[in-house]
Amino acid sequence: FAEMGFKCFRTSIAWTRIFPNGDEEQPNEAGLKFYDQLFDECHKYGIEPVITLSHFEMPYHLVKAYGGWRNRKLIDFFVHFAKTVFKRYKDKVSYWMTFNEINNQTAIADWALFTNSGIIPRSDENAEKVMYQAGHYETVASALAVKLGHSINPDFKIGAMIAMVPIYPASSDPRDVFKAERAMQSRYWFSDIQAKGKYPDWLVSYQKNKAFDLDITLEDLDVLKAGTVDYIGLSYYMSFTVKAKKDEPKSYKYEERKELISNPSLPTTDWGWQIDPIGLRYALNWFSDHYDLPLFIVENGLGAYDKVENNQQIHDPYRIAYLKAHIQAMIDAVQEDGVKVIGYTPWGCIDLVSAGTGQMSKRYGFIYVDKDDQGKGSLKRLK
Repeated sequence: FAEMGFKCFRTSIAWTRIFPNGDEEQPNEAGLKFYDQLFDECHKYGIEPVITLSHFEMPYHLVKAYGGWRNRKLIDFFVHFAKTVFKRYKDKVSYWMTFNEINNQTAIADWALFTNSGIIPRSDENAEKVMYQAGHYETVASALAVKLGHSINPDFKIGAMIAMVPIYPASSDPRDVFKAERAMQSRYWFSDIQAKGKYPDWLVSYQKNKAFDLDITLEDLDVLKAGTVDYIGLSYYMSFTVKAKKDEPKSYKYEERKELISNPSLPTTDWGWQIDPIGLRYALNWFSDHYDLPLFIVENGLGAYDKVENNQQIHDPYRIAYLKAHIQAMIDAVQEDGVKVIGYTPWGCIDLVSAGTGQMSKRYGFIYVDKDDQGKGSLKRLK
């Protein structure tokens, strides 16, 4: 990483290393020491750790015993975890994020609800209502962590982490334009709360009209106001396109898994993700306009099939082209549009199992790891 010129390294603290079950009072000292060593090694090479508190993981005991983020009790468990690591690493880590891609679960897909919140909806549950309730508890936990972190070290920069996928209208038809507007509102209400400290008006009305009757207290709303984030961390890989239905309801409810259409203007990856560098510039402008906060691109990259040649080299001009175009779009957003970008980290700097597909063959670079989709391989690293 130092040879590549990294000035920062984004990683996460595994909740289970610190509290294996999640509800213990006392932390696991061996886990805390592991991260002391990791952060010390980063600093040795002039690399600043950028730390996510919960990156698609939580103690499985909290899923089994408490039902995951369905349960308000998880707020206290998360805050206890956050307090422990904030205090331990207050002089080693300056940049934090609370929940990774917290807004993925707006798709109301089982994989997203489980990776974000430890939830697979039961047959007797309304999955949408469950998502909104879990999301509320998580935003309250995030706000409490932000306020607590600032009390431990006022110099901490604590951000949200949002999966940014711009959603375009399929045409200039006003119905398509409004459908895209509702889709953006539906996907980014998490960042509205984390950055502005309050629920957006459209969502208050929507939840009222659906008679969800969520557990949202006046005290919770005060917490959200007091715990807004210092910056927006974001991932960016692609854009989406949406078209209004002929029988669109008055709510223009956005159902991501059913309503996305292909954009004929854009090429796609081997996995069907639309390659849209200008979309990154659009995304940075959108966040800047909405929240007026510094932005940190913490994921951007191309999943592709990489081939090891006979001389043990890997040639990936397709990835170089992708990264070059996206980095140029970021530069344009800074220089032409005045967007405040505080950092950029790619996804990823070393091959890993894809969260989306469970594959090693969906590789992101920059370091190749000898392991296949069946888990076989030497783990040897290749540049």
